[in-house]
Amino acid sequence: MKAILALEDGTIFEGSSIGATGTVTGEVCFNTAVSGYQELLTDPATHGLIPVMTYPLIGNYGVCEMDNESKRPHASALVVTELARLHSNWNSQEDMGSWMTRHGLVGIAGVDCRAIATHIRDNGTMRGCVTTELNEEDAVATAKAAPTLEGANLVHEITDSETCYGPWAGESREWKLPNKTAGDMTNYKELPPVTHRMAVFDFGVRYSTLAALRRQGIECVVISPYSCADDVYAGNKCDSVFLSDGPGDPAAVNESCVKTIANLVERGCPVFGNGMGNLLLARAMGASTRKLKFGHHGVNQPVKDERAGHVLITSQNDNFTVIPETLPAELEVVQINMNDNTVAALKHKSKPIFTVQYIPSEIPGPKGADSYFAEIAKMLKAVKA
Repeated sequence: MKAILALEDGTIFEGSSIGATGTVTGEVCFNTAVSGYQELLTDPATHGLIPVMTYPLIGNYGVCEMDNESKRPHASALVVTELARLHSNWNSQEDMGSWMTRHGLVGIAGVDCRAIATHIRDNGTMRGCVTTELNEEDAVATAKAAPTLEGANLVHEITDSETCYGPWAGESREWKLPNKTAGDMTNYKELPPVTHRMAVFDFGVRYSTLAALRRQGIECVVISPYSCADDVYAGNKCDSVFLSDGPGDPAAVNESCVKTIANLVERGCPVFGNGMGNLLLARAMGASTRKLKFGHHGVNQPVKDERAGHVLITSQNDNFTVIPETLPAELEVVQINMNDNTVAALKHKSKPIFTVQYIPSEIPGPKGADSYFAEIAKMLKAVKA
């Protein structure tokens, strides 16, 4: 079946329908990841986006429900050059096309995704329409009429109805190879005992983030993004806070959320977070944010740690950044994105506060950035002492 990707500037890409049929809109962004397509599509931060995969073959290892980052796909649509007709992976449960159809995810294949990426890189992200129903003229008009990401509060669309709040009981153990010589035939590492209880504000939290925190001995209690400071302490008896990632414009998130974060900072609560959490922490302390030209989307984004002088290769999926000139003196930029020198991490000079813009959990992507969770555990241990 024929499908169309229409951009708001009138550019048309024609291809074949994959997954579900219908008409959807969203902000078109290119993603440079080679693998991790399932994690990307189920990442709540992708809500409202239409990812264009620059790697030419997607779906070659199928899908496995254990790899989901949330309960369902959040992307508006998927654009690929070619969808694999055959997949091969011992852990695969389903082919990509069937998975998309089952979840009602519209997609288009057979288009030049690198040409789309070049167009977006030169002209900036723009609204788009993927359709199997409309003609070209109507598809462009639909794209132009779609809401913009800037000024959009998307957090409320994905959290309250999605999350069962409370201690997270998902699978957190890290996989490993059995060691026959040592008589160890298990396929996972045992979890350490719980030493801290952390309230996770759910702006669109990933399962892998919760699992990574638990592997550091931190029990996660997922709470509503509209919770107050007393919910953290009295209600859930937590000793720290994690501000999760999420979709949309941080400047449009409910002001009550920003005030709660500011209250927690005033109380001296240890505060950590990533993505949206990093942006909201900055806003709570008086800084401003802005939209990026085409965002950071991929698993090969270089970040320089200004303290140690080394470079981390990180996974990223964000569209906004902190304006460094607006930061208060007590917040220090400790890491920068080497592609465009934007803020990649913030740390308070005297309080236990450390947030990053990228995805520190290694699924999908490189493992170097997961040292962030070890640093969280180290800071919490120092506070407890």
